[in-house]
Amino acid sequence: MGLLSFCLLSLLAIAGVDAAQLSLQSPRFTISSGDASQLRSEPISLKQRPEPLKLAPTDVLKLSFQVVEKDGEKGVQPHQTFLRFFDAVSGEEGIQPVRVSSSGKAKFELNMAKPPGSIPPTTAENPLNVSLLLGSFEHSPARYELFDLFLPASQSAPPHELEHTFHPQPLIHHTFRPEQKVPPRIISAAGAILVLAPWVVLVGFLAHIKPSVPQLLSINIFPFIATLGASEALLFWYWVDLKLGDVLLYGGVLALFTAAAGKKALATKGDLRVGRK
Repeated sequence: MGLLSFCLLSLLAIAGVDAAQLSLQSPRFTISSGDASQLRSEPISLKQRPEPLKLAPTDVLKLSFQVVEKDGEKGVQPHQTFLRFFDAVSGEEGIQPVRVSSSGKAKFELNMAKPPGSIPPTTAENPLNVSLLLGSFEHSPARYELFDLFLPASQSAPPHELEHTFHPQPLIHHTFRPEQKVPPRIISAAGAILVLAPWVVLVGFLAHIKPSVPQLLSINIFPFIATLGASEALLFWYWVDLKLGDVLLYGGVLALFTAAAGKKALATKGDLRVGRK
């Protein structure tokens, strides 16, 4: 906010070079209590500050003045009028706009029961320096130191309902699955032999019977061999990707076709033995 007021005055100073300066006429403050009884009322001297003002939590400060051209009686409405509340200890400041009529008259009220949000945080020990900033494109800018103001200490802001979410949270510790245990090679080899044993038996039978290729590819024999191969492929697929439920579903359907094809193949075993089609 300090940079804002500095830039404001600098721009207005450039625009108002060699222009008439603004002045205040009849500046005055009044302090009243919550029951509207007047506690203090004095004119404000632009050459010497009054005794510091002090407000209680229910007091009301009223400030009135008229903006005129210096060494003149004509009222002027500045383009911008601000009250600056500055804490010299903390460096905090607040800017409060003031409405000025076309005749240059202005009134400002500070009710401590409902203070404006532009007031910086205060302590009971450090006063705020109150000054008036006037800016106009037709007149030179002006700044007037008005008084020092003691305000009640600011209360802490109520905690937000989600404030706890912005505090440091407990560290998240990830628990990873242990690496997959590979069975010993001898067990894997025994399992592979067990899976391939039916094929060894089948090949042994075929070697004993010695059927011809056209017989193996016949419509009675080939479906049974194909369904056996499909069963082996299903088991391999289960090992690579499928889940147990999928295997049971697909295997149950495939078992029906295998049983039907096997029954038909067994019905033709006599043909194979004697070498007939």
